[in-house]
Amino acid sequence: MTIDDWISPPARAAESDDISLDELRLATRNHGMPLEMLDLDLTPPGLHYVLVHYDIPLLDPATYRLSVDGHVERPFSVDLDELATLEPVARRVTLECAGNGRARTSPRPISQPWLDEAVGTAEWSGVPLAALLDRAGVRPGAESVVFSGADHGFERGIEQDFRRALPYDEIERDEVFLATAMNGAPLPPQHGAPVRLVVPGWYGMAHVKWVVRITVLDRPFDGFQNATAYRIKRDADDRGEPVTRMAPRALMHPPGFPDFMSRTRIVDAGRQALTGRAWSGFAPITRVEVSTDGTATWADADLAPCVAAYLWQAWSFIWEATPGPTELSVRATDADGRTQPLDQQWNRQGMANSHVQRVPVVVR
Repeated sequence: MTIDDWISPPARAAESDDISLDELRLATRNHGMPLEMLDLDLTPPGLHYVLVHYDIPLLDPATYRLSVDGHVERPFSVDLDELATLEPVARRVTLECAGNGRARTSPRPISQPWLDEAVGTAEWSGVPLAALLDRAGVRPGAESVVFSGADHGFERGIEQDFRRALPYDEIERDEVFLATAMNGAPLPPQHGAPVRLVVPGWYGMAHVKWVVRITVLDRPFDGFQNATAYRIKRDADDRGEPVTRMAPRALMHPPGFPDFMSRTRIVDAGRQALTGRAWSGFAPITRVEVSTDGTATWADADLAPCVAAYLWQAWSFIWEATPGPTELSVRATDADGRTQPLDQQWNRQGMANSHVQRVPVVVR
């Protein structure tokens, strides 16, 4: 038996509705945010969604160094004490996994089986990326910046460190930063300690964790996580479009209380307050609509104002519940006119699939 017998095959769809052992292994290592946490402005670190591709590397803060090199005039490296001397930045940012909702698509792409919970919001604090690049002196003609994590493994037959790149013009927007703290405390190991990238507005794959190296290139990056993974494509031979910013999405705090296994919600007849959050990586949310009859009709919810870019917004809606089973749904529209689709937008990797949440409810 060779190593090829043990490694994961190319992206593929499930042949049945049954979750595979491989998917169960992923699901026990990764977790979503319980949707009742939508009531909180900031998600506690232990309840924020987590996706780890390989193993969690335990980096010693005392010996940690971050290198900056590539298409620059002055390559260098810094330790955590040197990073702490740079001008600080702090920002509340909503993060969502690009595969959120994958398990609800059909046929289901085989990977981490997310339902709706792969999201969270934290206050990340650290230092601006621009300060490091300015010190290095980026040469003219830069096209991409590669961020290398300390996590290492196999993926679809390729041994690799987790490495992702951003286009240099995205870096020039001056929104990207390196976080060393989460909600006022040092980063937990699963969230990238001691240093992770934060790319406001982008799906989670761009927020590289355990960053140990930043490399400026004078060409597009052709590594696996950019060129093969995280692309929207329908056919195996399709190069596809890269996954970038978060599509509009609204989620509801499921009302009432749940059945243990099915998670069907039980609520009492009468006036019920429905609440949740909505966000987009492109523009502020301008409208949230709620359906209480299985998407047959929709009504506008009350939407809290946008207080910061790339931060989820609260919404609320009063529902006069009548006895019987029904299905609740919610959808968001952003200022650029993007609206969540009612049905799945299928692709081979199950990426950026923002179709509406559906919450089965029994009114008693």
